[in-house]
Amino acid sequence: MSVIGEAALSAFFEVLFDKLSSSDLLKIFQQEQVHADLKKWKTTLPKIRAVLDDAEDKQMTSKFVKSWLDDLEDLAYDVDDILDEFATEALRRKLNAEEPSTSKVRKFIPACCVGLNPSSIMFDANMRSKINEINTRLQEIVTQKNDLELRDCAEGRTRTKRSRVPTTSLVNEVHVYGRDGDKKAIVKLLLSGESSDAQLSVIPILGMGGLGKTTLAQLVYNDDEVSRYFDLKAWACVSEDFDIIRVTKAILLSVISEHCDANDLNSIQVKLKETLSGKKFLLILDDVWNENYDDWTKLRSPFEFGAPGSKIIVTTRNYGVSSTMGTTPAYELKELSNDACWNLFTQHALGATDFTAHPKLEEIGRKILDKCKGSPLAAKVLGGLLRTKHDHDEWKDVLDSKIWDIPEEKSSIFSILKLSYQYLPSHSKRCFAYCSLFPKDYEFEEKELVLLWIAEGFFQETKGNKPMEDQGDECFRDLLRRSFFQRSSNNESVFVMHDLINDLAQWAARGLCYRLENILDKQFEISTKVRHFSYIRSYFEGMKKFEDFPKDMHLRTFLPLPINHSGYLTNYIPNCWLPQLRCLRVLSLCGYEIVELPSSIGDLKHLRYLNLSDTKITSLPESTTSLYNLQTLLLKGCYRLIKLPEKIGNLLNLRHLDITNVNSIEEMPAGIKELKSLQTLSNFVVGKDTASKIGDLMNLESLRGTLCISNLENVLDVEDAKRANLLGKKNLDALVMKWKPELDDLQVARSSLDILEMLRPWTKVKEISIDGYVGAKFPTWFGHPSFSNMVLLRIERCRKCTSLPAIGQLPSLRDLALVGLSAVEIIGLEFYGEDCPKPFQSLETFCFKDMQEWKDWIPCKVEYEEFPCLRELSISQCPKLQGKLPHHVPLLEKISINGCEQLDVSIPNFPKLHALEIKGCKGVMSRSTDELCFPKSTILSIPYVKSLTEEFMHGLAKFLVDEGEASSNSSSLLEDLYIGGCPSLKCLSSSGDLPTTLKRLRISSCIELASLSSNNELPKALKCLYVYNCPKMESIANNLPNNASLEYLVIIDSAKLKSLPVGLHKLCHLNQIWIRKCPSFVSFPDGGLLPTSLRVTGGPNCTPNLNSLGIVDCPSVIYFPEEGYPTSLTSLSFGRENICKQVTVWGLHRLTSLTSLSIYGGIPDWQSFPDEQDGKLTMTLPSSLTKLSIWSIPNIVILSSLGFQNLSALELLHIGNCPKLASLPEKGLPPSLLQLRIYECPLLKQHCKKGGREWSKIANVPCVEIDGRSVYEVEEEQP
Repeated sequence: MSVIGEAALSAFFEVLFDKLSSSDLLKIFQQEQVHADLKKWKTTLPKIRAVLDDAEDKQMTSKFVKSWLDDLEDLAYDVDDILDEFATEALRRKLNAEEPSTSKVRKFIPACCVGLNPSSIMFDANMRSKINEINTRLQEIVTQKNDLELRDCAEGRTRTKRSRVPTTSLVNEVHVYGRDGDKKAIVKLLLSGESSDAQLSVIPILGMGGLGKTTLAQLVYNDDEVSRYFDLKAWACVSEDFDIIRVTKAILLSVISEHCDANDLNSIQVKLKETLSGKKFLLILDDVWNENYDDWTKLRSPFEFGAPGSKIIVTTRNYGVSSTMGTTPAYELKELSNDACWNLFTQHALGATDFTAHPKLEEIGRKILDKCKGSPLAAKVLGGLLRTKHDHDEWKDVLDSKIWDIPEEKSSIFSILKLSYQYLPSHSKRCFAYCSLFPKDYEFEEKELVLLWIAEGFFQETKGNKPMEDQGDECFRDLLRRSFFQRSSNNESVFVMHDLINDLAQWAARGLCYRLENILDKQFEISTKVRHFSYIRSYFEGMKKFEDFPKDMHLRTFLPLPINHSGYLTNYIPNCWLPQLRCLRVLSLCGYEIVELPSSIGDLKHLRYLNLSDTKITSLPESTTSLYNLQTLLLKGCYRLIKLPEKIGNLLNLRHLDITNVNSIEEMPAGIKELKSLQTLSNFVVGKDTASKIGDLMNLESLRGTLCISNLENVLDVEDAKRANLLGKKNLDALVMKWKPELDDLQVARSSLDILEMLRPWTKVKEISIDGYVGAKFPTWFGHPSFSNMVLLRIERCRKCTSLPAIGQLPSLRDLALVGLSAVEIIGLEFYGEDCPKPFQSLETFCFKDMQEWKDWIPCKVEYEEFPCLRELSISQCPKLQGKLPHHVPLLEKISINGCEQLDVSIPNFPKLHALEIKGCKGVMSRSTDELCFPKSTILSIPYVKSLTEEFMHGLAKFLVDEGEASSNSSSLLEDLYIGGCPSLKCLSSSGDLPTTLKRLRISSCIELASLSSNNELPKALKCLYVYNCPKMESIANNLPNNASLEYLVIIDSAKLKSLPVGLHKLCHLNQIWIRKCPSFVSFPDGGLLPTSLRVTGGPNCTPNLNSLGIVDCPSVIYFPEEGYPTSLTSLSFGRENICKQVTVWGLHRLTSLTSLSIYGGIPDWQSFPDEQDGKLTMTLPSSLTKLSIWSIPNIVILSSLGFQNLSALELLHIGNCPKLASLPEKGLPPSLLQLRIYECPLLKQHCKKGGREWSKIANVPCVEIDGRSVYEVEEEQP
């Protein structure tokens, strides 16, 4: 239980009160005792809630109060579960009463009495037992409350204020690192000329707590140039307690250096006005929390009398403050760089600039610094904790500690972060704590998180209330503007939490949320009070990850992360374990290779969120339709799904149904029209005949976001299309309409225009896509300027349309794609809009594709740039297009033209152009040589290219990569070179040397190439060398330079290669050697497989980083030294009988770091693997193995139980081409096994079928494939 008191727990109590007040709840049950119990709860819980504030304070010093709060929270969850069961049963009975019946008598029986069958009686008895248990626990809570003397704070209490030292303007700049750029940016804003729009400029500095906003303000405040520019400067620390009189007096004191005894706001402000009047001043308002606009206008009144050019800097954590007070966009402060953070940490930890005096602490110091993640406050505080400690164990204690475990008297980090949390609204605290399920650095989408919040019941929707989705969006935006969330630097459409904010969320949710990141890191027993569970998914998931969970868990959340990853899950989880978790609200099995969902899914009556996206299910069990509380059903990418449940109409609470990229569904079930709460319907598939009709959309008035309507060729009734009422669905942002373009039905073609006319959407829609429309022209509304919000339009495969609508009239259109319009020959003036003065005024990207008959593009005739904002133009597969491209495109950055055989591409002077791709065109020309200039071009600037790819140059005999004459003036920048499919190529470099900057070289299928360079040397910078199918290559080099950079050496299918260069053992960075299908290869240099320095005995010259070695299909290797491998090896692949015999003698078990072993072709005499003789193993496999592959061992019939018994870490087992193999280990496979793949083992395949002799040994392995097919899928598809 976290220290939440009045926060999340109070918000939870509000939910319980609302449910207990529901009149529908009591109507269902006729037992007076049940009524009495529920009423007792309704009166008792508010009394308990009233003491929560007092308990919050006392839990800091009393473990008994803390324990009481833990028990209370656990009880509250159980009460909520019971109330939810009541509501679910009421809905079930109501639906049963509404089902069609032949009994006339039944129509006169009240709904509450219908269904008094054995299941209802059993339900009542079960609930009676649960209520009695709650009564007992509730009484214990009340008794303990009284014993602990917790006070009733019905009148509320003043939030306990912790004394915070106010900030000042002083700063020691010597100890500030990494903020020079930020300081320059702010100073530039301050010294900019007076604005004509405002007398006073306010510059907000925005960022999360501890990021250095105050320090930056101090640097700017004390800058000499700033001091000279302003007549007056003042500093005031505002803090969370916004007292306008106190703040005004502080400003006045800072200006005149005299105390003001007055407490009258008017007199204080008058005096401040007189002081500032006519003077250009700089004011710093540090640490502002209040975002009330009225308070701000009152505070700023005296500032309006300063001289033009006066500036105010506001530091805040809250975007709401910056938007309220700022006159310029907020300056969003970012984290410190790693180097700056390290310097700061070093300064405070050692009082020095580096670790010269304490070199043994540097490595652990950098690990401690990772906890800071760019926070200067964290670097300063953690460094300060270690200031007098130079013992490694003391530093490790800090490394292993949680931020919140550091005493507040020693660390201000967490108290500063908690302050932000304390000022959150109570419902937002619950939402934020839930985010502790996300691992650090996890990128999440807004909608993804809001749907999870809704499923957990964090928002309630009552009559007149906003939809839960809108409430969730507001909460999300609130957390964003308060700096709890921030946009990802990789993708602005997703969000992340800073590591310290993630720590704060873990503190807030401690005990309720459990996040499993590594099964090896389990540090404590999982409590039965955990309600929300997430884990970092692996590609293969077995039972080991879940084996420590108690059987009596009341989990509400089962959430593998990341959500959009794929993998395999043992059948035991969905079939056996999950059905036991009857309290689940959130269940995600997204991305797992699941082919069937058990019918027991219908027993999860509380379930609100079910994510089966990207699984291999073909249908949902009908029991899914008994999930009456289900709100979100995600089936994205379920490409095998062919139908939805017939009784889907039972899911009256369903709000989001996502079947994006589910293309096998032929029609919607009839019950879809009953889902009146539906907001997301990614695809409505129109059925044929009497099946689902488009008119079924009529009652789905709450649809929002994107709606796709497919199979529109099935709509023949214009009135039915009108009934769909798309015009009335005002919350839709995007509309996609699809026909099957291959259909050649005259009746459909005739009616399609009228149908599309009736499908006119609301004019505020932002995106429209038309695909496969079979009409000859477009409806009147298409391209109408009233669609002023439209930003994207895609018209695709409308093969009978001969002309285009006036798309140029759409004022906000940014993205336009015309694809597969095979009947369009001319794009003329009608396309721009004949009366439109500024066609395509916002268009940024324009794509033409597969316009087979398009011949002419007539330019716009108005005196105006046709495409003033266009940045990207793409034209492909338009074989008849002639003429010229538009000339007036001032912002064009990228042109791509492909497959336009008749087009002479005339390139005018595009000043912004930096990417030009032209393939398969008649010619390229420019109006003049001077005009063909690309000031930003990287593609055409060949001398400075860093990456070069040349493929399929069949006639190439010489490819020169010499640095040439330019090398005297500037060195080559070439780092990557790939040459493939050049059968005539004999030489890479005429001068003998490859470029010295070359880091990665890949050569493939160059059958005449005998050497890489004429002097037989490799560049010292080369890191990766890959040679494939170069049969004349005899050597890659004569010598390898000492301490070279080479890391990866791969040579495959090179018939004449005999050995590797001398000096291999000196390559200190060498990581991988892989040699395959080199029939002439005999040995490594010095006559052995590896030089002496690489052998197990080690030595000063031993290659320290070699961890992967493969020698496969090299029959000429005749000697394999008994000390042939370095102990650092983690991956080893070998084959052939002679090598296997020598390895058997030498002993693989000596390779204690080996995790991956592949054996290709063993000893013919082997009858088991590993081989046994007289009950003893002739080859012992290392216990460290996680992956084992055995191939082409012709006579083995069984896998040895003795040989497999110590492989407790084995996760992947691959077996191939062992025709006599019939049995897996008698005592079973290791329980750690996650993947079993079997190829060309016919006897074993037969025994591994469901019900076969070996089935029990593989049934719980997450991934079992035989000859490339999952055994579960095979069973599923058999008749």
